[in-house]
Amino acid sequence: MFQKSSICYLSFPDSHSGCLGDTQFSFRMRQCGGQRSPWHASDRHYHSRAPVALQREPAHYFGYVYFRQVKDSSVKRGYFQKSLVLVSRLPFVRLFQALLNLIAPEYFDKLAPCLEAVCSEIDQWPVPVPGQTLNLPVMGVVVQVHIPSRVDKSESSPPKQCDQENLLPAPMVLASVHELDLFRCFRPVLTHVQTLWELMLLGEPLLVLAPSPDVSSEMVLALTSCLQPLRFCCDFRPYFTIHDSEFKEFTTRTQAPPNVVLGVTNPFFIKTLQHWPHILRVGEPKMSGDLPKQVKLKKPSRLKTLDTKPGLYTAYTAHLHRDKALLKRLLKGVQKKRPSDVQSALLRRHLLELTQSFIIPLEHYMASLMPLQKSITPWKTPPQIRPFSQDDFLRSLEHAGPQLTCILKGDWLGLYRQFFKSPHFDGWYRQRHKEMALKLEALHLEAICEANIETWMKDKSEVEVVDLVLKLREKLVRAQGHQLPVKEATLQRAQLYIETVIGSLPKDLQAVLCPP
Repeated sequence: MFQKSSICYLSFPDSHSGCLGDTQFSFRMRQCGGQRSPWHASDRHYHSRAPVALQREPAHYFGYVYFRQVKDSSVKRGYFQKSLVLVSRLPFVRLFQALLNLIAPEYFDKLAPCLEAVCSEIDQWPVPVPGQTLNLPVMGVVVQVHIPSRVDKSESSPPKQCDQENLLPAPMVLASVHELDLFRCFRPVLTHVQTLWELMLLGEPLLVLAPSPDVSSEMVLALTSCLQPLRFCCDFRPYFTIHDSEFKEFTTRTQAPPNVVLGVTNPFFIKTLQHWPHILRVGEPKMSGDLPKQVKLKKPSRLKTLDTKPGLYTAYTAHLHRDKALLKRLLKGVQKKRPSDVQSALLRRHLLELTQSFIIPLEHYMASLMPLQKSITPWKTPPQIRPFSQDDFLRSLEHAGPQLTCILKGDWLGLYRQFFKSPHFDGWYRQRHKEMALKLEALHLEAICEANIETWMKDKSEVEVVDLVLKLREKLVRAQGHQLPVKEATLQRAQLYIETVIGSLPKDLQAVLCPP
């Protein structure tokens, strides 16, 4: 079904990492053959409520790895080396890492029988429903998680501890199914967080070279989470090796570097990808009380193929000025030994507000392209959504730009112009246009249901009446499949209209439209 050899290669740190003890990391791989899995009804229901960043991947798998390497004289190579891998389409990194943390140590001791028991328990878990708090029993522990929904508040908060009195033992409550410790991930690059945010927003190719797969995968996942609530529309690989089937595709020099964030640990990539415009080299994580030495911004010409020092190697100049107040608050937090989760919440809120300030003017302009509701009449095809004009939008920024919600100064217009060329603008525009088209269709259905259908039918031919039945049925099927945002009362009225219209037709036509 998917490439087992790729999973095997991606499940072990390469020889440059030297990971001793237990290490957890993650990877993301393309489904074999590039085919997409068919959607099920539960997927559609989940997607309609889940934040875009947490939706199932149709053409990729996530792999969550628990790797152990310890000295063992009984093994020929002198080391016990084994990985337990959980493969899923869901980006629930915190949940699956916590799960592996429970299962893997037991599995390394007891092997297959332990896994069989765990799989049997997981098979009984309920499907994830956005907005619900789930209690998931595994290996004598109950893991309690809240599945985020689109209507949740943006700030992360631990799930409400519900039904605690009925749960013995007390559950292990996870604060989030997916959020990383953002502050810990970004500690060495805090001074460049906004530059990195811009690179992510513009879908720029970025190579992340880290000392180990856990640092590499966490940095890549942290970077791709910077744009929430926007969907990250580019490819990303939290951990990538030279054995990957897409190695040639990503390293070719015959075309421009692909829009991908690539996490690697093998220094060989520095030589192979030195033509890439942006390379982030991070060193060993230092977890002392002080803020670690910040990586420096360096010109790509300073890149050495062998002993490359930590740094962000790029010729890119940020469009926006650095937020010094944020850096001061974070530094003060380090000095006061503020908990990392509080620091992460500060950083996450800053990035969220920055993304929202950038997107709100686009949302307002897009909304202005929607036809007025009074122009939607029941018996005519609804008017079209007006085309997006980049020039008109840029002119609108003078009165309704990001300066209304963000204090940061800089070349916002230049940033928008670059954004228009990126996969993220294309992804955002397609999604919004699709939502608006469905809204337009729903308004049209409501207009039909509010009209007097018997008056309309008086001077209509049978062909026109049959055409209306077919169109109404098509809209009804889409609406019942939760694709159109309409009320239940509208659906019932539409069904009644169909029955009324069919009842007015000759018996032979009724038999064709309503076969027994």
